[in-house]
Amino acid sequence: MTIEGITQSVILRYFETMNAGDYDATAALFTDNGVMQPPFEEPIQGQKAIATYLKAEAIDMQLSPKTGSVEPQENEDTQIQVKGRVQTPLFSVNVGWIFILNPEQRISFARIKLLASPQELLSLRR
Repeated sequence: MTIEGITQSVILRYFETMNAGDYDATAALFTDNGVMQPPFEEPIQGQKAIATYLKAEAIDMQLSPKTGSVEPQENEDTQIQVKGRVQTPLFSVNVGWIFILNPEQRISFARIKLLASPQELLSLRR
């Protein structure tokens, strides 16, 4: 897996494990109290809760990250932004991911944002 602008192995591993459907391995990349913020959902906190959520909601998704940027933060954390696409069994959509890595290179926060126009979002309704 390669993402233009990203060399952090934990971020590359996130996308690799998600695409492999190994959601326990994905969740293990988070800190013990790590938080995932999916689109239109409440935040999910903790490795076990993240794994449970992914096993229910991410089945058969394929993530295609394209480009990213890295921004060191004042508190020694690192913010990483990645843009790409997600293919589900029903649709494909542009997505942005924002990760916060702690100094130990573990994910403390991940926010997934749909990068779609209102018209595109309306067309995704079931």
